[in-house]
Amino acid sequence: MRYFKLSDDMSRQGRWLLGDPTDSQGQEVDDPWQFKAGCPVAIEERLKIPIYHPGSSLDFTLTDVGGAPVVHKRVASIFAELAPDDVQVIPVDVDGLIEPYCILVATRLIRCIDDNASEEVRYWKPEDDRPDKVGKYRAVYGMRIDPTKVGDAKIFRTWGWTVALIVSEDIKDALERAGVTGCQFKEVTGPSAISPQERERNRKLLALRDETDVAREAFWRTLGTLDEEAIIPIVVGGGWPARRQVWRVIHRPEGRILLVTDGLSDFFVDRVEPSVGFGLELALETNEPLGDVEKSWPLQILERVGNEIAEHEGVREKVKAGFLSMEVSGQGMPEPLLTKEGRVGVLLGMESSTLPGCFTMPAGEVRLVTVKVLMPVELAYLLEHGKRGREELVRRFCQEGQAHVSRAWRQPVV
Repeated sequence: MRYFKLSDDMSRQGRWLLGDPTDSQGQEVDDPWQFKAGCPVAIEERLKIPIYHPGSSLDFTLTDVGGAPVVHKRVASIFAELAPDDVQVIPVDVDGLIEPYCILVATRLIRCIDDNASEEVRYWKPEDDRPDKVGKYRAVYGMRIDPTKVGDAKIFRTWGWTVALIVSEDIKDALERAGVTGCQFKEVTGPSAISPQERERNRKLLALRDETDVAREAFWRTLGTLDEEAIIPIVVGGGWPARRQVWRVIHRPEGRILLVTDGLSDFFVDRVEPSVGFGLELALETNEPLGDVEKSWPLQILERVGNEIAEHEGVREKVKAGFLSMEVSGQGMPEPLLTKEGRVGVLLGMESSTLPGCFTMPAGEVRLVTVKVLMPVELAYLLEHGKRGREELVRRFCQEGQAHVSRAWRQPVV
């Protein structure tokens, strides 16, 4: 028997996006994840499904956060006919539509993931401070299941990794014959997709990643209260050493927020050996309210400076050696920071009395480089007077108590 992971086809152009189920008062249900837990659910009232991005309707859609499968009634009928003991069908109202839709709940949870055949699996550990998840999967890549452990189930969730919705081949064939829209299938049976050599390489990379993450996170915690939820990956790929671009948020005394890059000191993924990558991380501290950090101007500044450093070796070497000023795009930046050319100036490497200049990783020392945003007249002053101008700016920043802290709304010091 062949089995397939059934997921939402996000590649369809112009499609709709659905929000999580709400009650009759428009309030989200208390536990939007219950619909993918692999067991029956108890619902006392008819639920509604909001459309948070309008577009072409689909026969199969996963909701925004909880990932509940919302299906047209004719799709629910296919499941009810072929796998009546494996599903619970809950009628719902989709905003603005008279067409009948349902939430499809897979009511069976089966422990069948084949760790050895899958490309990579990671488990939650006691040191991750999530006791409710210890022993369950933290990540599963290139999933393979053991069909001998499935029994007679035709649709089910995988134990320890319930985000995966698995269907049998006859279910897949029936959905395709019916022309059901929104479905995407990926086989999870058959030989492993990677060779023993690739698996060993992945094992070494995983060990390096864990060692690096643990050491760097321990250092971040010495700087303040590390925001556990705000792990902001902007891009996977690019020129960063391990091809993962991540930012962390640290809450500091007096309401200050410290944003740091979390990956410029990663190991080089192509070499599969310990290193501190570019040997630096960036830090921008502000005492201005940010609102949505992911969309804030300080994070955009860090992203742009980080990309400059990743792309240009000469810039990296100057930063590691001492001070450096540069300009980055001012798109989306607060108006007071913009030069006449629509750019924003920054000063890198200013010493701080409250932040260390470096920290130690298992593979070596890493420099913590502060990023100070300059007002346009300060940038002009620095460009006109060179090294002496930079030194005078630093002296005035410290004299006025601003030091390395960045603000968009302040008076210039020149």
